[in-house]
Amino acid sequence: MKFQLKNILAVTAIALAFTSCSNDDNNEITGEGRLKLEFDNVYGSSNLAFNTPYSNSNGEVVKINNAIYIISNIVLTKTDGSTYTVPKSQSYFFVNEADAASMILDLPNIPAGNYNKVTFGIGVDQAQFDMGANGQNGMWEIAQGLGMTWSWAAGYKFVKFEGTVTSTTHSNANFRVHTGKTGTIYNYASVTLDFPDNALVRTSITPQVHIMADLKKIIDGTTKINFEEGLDVMGGTKVQNISSNNVPTLFEVEHVHND
Repeated sequence: MKFQLKNILAVTAIALAFTSCSNDDNNEITGEGRLKLEFDNVYGSSNLAFNTPYSNSNGEVVKINNAIYIISNIVLTKTDGSTYTVPKSQSYFFVNEADAASMILDLPNIPAGNYNKVTFGIGVDQAQFDMGANGQNGMWEIAQGLGMTWSWAAGYKFVKFEGTVTSTTHSNANFRVHTGKTGTIYNYASVTLDFPDNALVRTSITPQVHIMADLKKIIDGTTKINFEEGLDVMGGTKVQNISSNNVPTLFEVEHVHND
């Protein structure tokens, strides 16, 4: 019994020491740095390439020619559980497959520390929308240029996914899938992703977190879109189901670079 008690005490002491070290690591690190979130779009197990045929589980063949989504409200979590929220005015990004530069979000002024997860939204939340067009810091104009808006009353498009589909009754027919606010329902989604390795933000180190985005799941996830039922998916329960069931599952962290 004494031997077992000694072993239990030893294991407890080691665990406490590791916890203390983890907390101390964050507490002793000072200054600010940068962190980059790199989004890499894929379609299932394949790299996403425009005008390339991909098959869906329902037998349809799609070719993508437009893919844009809004990333917003980024929050980073340290290994000790504390968080850093990117200022709202600096936390809205249009990730556009046609613009390589837009795929990497460069976040400045991040408190130095060891980070192990990120939370972000997909779309524009109600609080931001309620600030009005004049409170968007130019975001509305950028969205208009990218075709990511309806009328102001209807608001932003959160995800735009377009291309052509070939199926039983369609041959390279144009399809459009747009998510966003439907009536009074905002369809704003959010996701939290764990890092496989800590992102070590330092004044001298800018980690880059590589996030895979499987865009196949927009139309072929838990909710499956059959283009035989209509080529334009832009409202109603289909958009609500895509937003709640499919969009939050798109993203996964593949790796973290700390160099």
